[in-house]
Amino acid sequence: MSDELNLSNLSPAQPRKDRKRVGRGLGSGKGRYSGRGIKGQKSRAGSNKMPAGFEGGQMPIDMRVGKLRGNTSADAMPIGPFRTYSQPVNVRSLEERFDVGADVTPDSLKAAGLIAKLSVDVKVLGEGELTKKLSVTAHSFSRSAVEKIEAAGGSVTRLREPVVRKKKKKHKAAAPVAETDEPETETEAADADEPEASQPESSPEDES
Repeated sequence: MSDELNLSNLSPAQPRKDRKRVGRGLGSGKGRYSGRGIKGQKSRAGSNKMPAGFEGGQMPIDMRVGKLRGNTSADAMPIGPFRTYSQPVNVRSLEERFDVGADVTPDSLKAAGLIAKLSVDVKVLGEGELTKKLSVTAHSFSRSAVEKIEAAGGSVTRLREPVVRKKKKKHKAAAPVAETDEPETETEAADADEPEASQPESSPEDES
């Protein structure tokens, strides 16, 4: 029969393993440099915390290449200096979440889980089909969304005035050069400067 279980004969379920104690000299079993090697970046403290995009100290690629306007540039984060963000909601989602005759507002969209927050503009897009009559209030609408909402008998209310985009000016073609009477070649110019040769006067002897 086994001995009674007490503190003197307790043992862990798995054998315990001593942690690696580096930097304790040659007799520690970890060598002179504690597994880090001799010099170099990986032997320094913090070498495992390099930032994303770090290229060993050389000029990073996003700083070497030219910068582009808009959301394609690293200097234009998060989405570019010339764009604004809005929360999209398709008419397909309105068809699924709202009943006929409902008033759709940003508050009701948030309650239905279609948008995340009220501090960002809401734009209604026209993807999907809409058969229910709804009164939709949002900051902006796409053209197809307006057509589908009104075709179903609903109404649209904008919380922001639509932005009117200015048409780009077309450069006018250069006016044609007016024709002049100036001679085109040097020969014609020389001929124009010479006086016409005068014909000799007829004498009385020639007449006879």
